[in-house]
Amino acid sequence: MSALSTPVLGQYVPGDSILHRLDPRTKILFIFTYMLIVFLANNGLTYGLLILVTGIGVFLSGVPLRLILRGLKPVFILILFTAGLHVLFTKGGEVLLSLGPLTIEEKGLAQAGWISLRFLLLVVTGMLLTLTTSSIDLTDGMERLLSPFRRIGVPAHELALMMSISLRFIPTLWEETDKIIKAQKARGADFESGSIIRRLKSYIPVLIPLFVSAFRRAEELALAMEARGYRGGEGRTRLRKLSFTWHDGMAFILLLLIILGLLWLRNQ
Repeated sequence: MSALSTPVLGQYVPGDSILHRLDPRTKILFIFTYMLIVFLANNGLTYGLLILVTGIGVFLSGVPLRLILRGLKPVFILILFTAGLHVLFTKGGEVLLSLGPLTIEEKGLAQAGWISLRFLLLVVTGMLLTLTTSSIDLTDGMERLLSPFRRIGVPAHELALMMSISLRFIPTLWEETDKIIKAQKARGADFESGSIIRRLKSYIPVLIPLFVSAFRRAEELALAMEARGYRGGEGRTRLRKLSFTWHDGMAFILLLLIILGLLWLRNQ
């Protein structure tokens, strides 16, 4: 069994679902706006609406639910840590439990729950973008969205390519880390016993070969792109032209309805 589970972020799952057929520009704008309006939620009704929309998105994507849940595993520790800080240090309401100088109060517990839920919604919606959009479509979509900023000197193509390559190399570097850890274990390294400080120190021999491998892969990619005549975005043509369909129009209408519904439910 693999020492590290391959991260879901950066992976693409081929399919023919409604989300797969949407224009990448629509998905980028929809998910970016959705991530912003998540912070407007302030009560159970607004969070209920966001959970419903996210659940519908997961269903329409056609991506197996177990893959979504596997992608949430790496962030659970961060969520628990953040929730713990809110439970212990956010004060207000009735005191539910007293632990010496520390108290767990009603407002802190509620805040921890809402923050954790908000973080989960952000992670799931971010995963849906990469799971239903290939790296080529993602690059084209981001480049087209950034193209108006070329007039002020923004390198739209280079930025889009950089972000796409970064997402694409997350699973690759994770797999490389897994191989290095296995090699270190075969040489007698111990990553599981001792104190937390000792276990963290045991990962130092993993970081050095990982950085060397990352720089080597970056150099190989640069040489491969140069050998194929890559000279940036100037004068480049595309095999597939992006075009909006009625599905994209329905997605924008749905986004508008979500925003209006969220604003109305905030005052209920």
